[in-house]
Amino acid sequence: MSPSPDALPNVTRRLLSVLLPAALLALAPLPAAAQDQSPSDDLPVAEIQAFAEVFERIKRAYVEEVEDADLLRNAMRGMLNELDPHSAYLDDEEFESLRESTQGEFGGVGIEVGMEEGQLTVITPIDDTPASRAGLQSRDKILRIDDTPTDRLSLQEAVNLMRGDPGTEIRLTILRQGESAPLEVTLTREIIRTVSVKSELLEAGYGYLRVSQFQTRTGEQVNNAIRRLERDAPLKGLVLDLRNNPGGVLQAAVDVADAFLDEGLIVYTEGRLPDSEMRFSAGRDTAAADVPLVVLINGGSASAAEIVAGALQDQRRGVVMGTESFGKGSVQQIMPLGNGEGLKLTTALYFTPDGRSIQALGIEPDVEVIRGRLEVAEGSGLDVRESDLEGHLGSQREQRTRREMSERLREDYQLGEALNLLKALNVLSQRRGD
Repeated sequence: MSPSPDALPNVTRRLLSVLLPAALLALAPLPAAAQDQSPSDDLPVAEIQAFAEVFERIKRAYVEEVEDADLLRNAMRGMLNELDPHSAYLDDEEFESLRESTQGEFGGVGIEVGMEEGQLTVITPIDDTPASRAGLQSRDKILRIDDTPTDRLSLQEAVNLMRGDPGTEIRLTILRQGESAPLEVTLTREIIRTVSVKSELLEAGYGYLRVSQFQTRTGEQVNNAIRRLERDAPLKGLVLDLRNNPGGVLQAAVDVADAFLDEGLIVYTEGRLPDSEMRFSAGRDTAAADVPLVVLINGGSASAAEIVAGALQDQRRGVVMGTESFGKGSVQQIMPLGNGEGLKLTTALYFTPDGRSIQALGIEPDVEVIRGRLEVAEGSGLDVRESDLEGHLGSQREQRTRREMSERLREDYQLGEALNLLKALNVLSQRRGD
């Protein structure tokens, strides 16, 4: 039997006086279109009272004094964290960091970092940034950020420490492979404008387009990259690399798919409320509507990357190659709060044009190719070509470029197989044309 309100401590009564009206407001009648979707109109008074009692017990008995605001903020975090892995309560720093990452512009030093064996590690320095100019290298271990050891920091906490106002200095203590003593590097933060799209020619007529994440301007960058690749001659084939792409902005994914489709559905979403149901279709203004296409995916391809791969697969626009994707098919809305903080809340699910749900299923490739390295048996003679012979005809620059590309294709077996498939498709197309 629950105690009467008069028997509760003062703090609990005050908290109930706030929570009960707020809960009543939250359960106010919904618009007519959404009323049928409300699971229950019963007010969980007992649970709200239990929450207030827990709050009171912590305030009174916890070993250290805790601020009311911290307790309530942690309660809100818990509410969202228990829903699914992608819903979250964002404090002001996290909210601003999310906004910056989608815009692709922030104050920092220009390094991509990750955790390797529990240690903050440089994945790669971004070109033409303070980090690359200072000589930071992939696999450098970051031991300290200014005077803060990194072994107790989460990845997000470390990123937040390295970001800051342009013009301010930051000191990194790093340990480089093969060196016994740590190095100390002082960098000056700048505005970092990340580029989510990289492109190059693998061979004459065969292009490579790498999309590392989906930011606000990614669609524009893809269209510009295709025009650059076609500057000297029409493309015979294109590899769209979405491996290890964690996703990002939905509209950017639609724009990228639209660069290869001139009609048809790209993606649609379904949720409980009418405004969460959306449909996106391709327009006729298309950068590469007819270029043979291979799309590379793997277990790190998620969310917006899966939208693009699923649309191109369902529309029979390209061959999806690699391994099964991650399977994040849920839609998150970012909802700002009045105090500068925000919510990231899952409100809908993605579906491919054929009605396939991506959530927890992922995209299965048309051609499965496991990532690996192509090795030529030592002494077989198969790894020696005319271009490897000393003094052969041809420019030094051409020789170096071919060697570098050949080595890259040996290192990246999936990319090499994608190029081979494009060549085969091109041969078949020419024969059909004859």
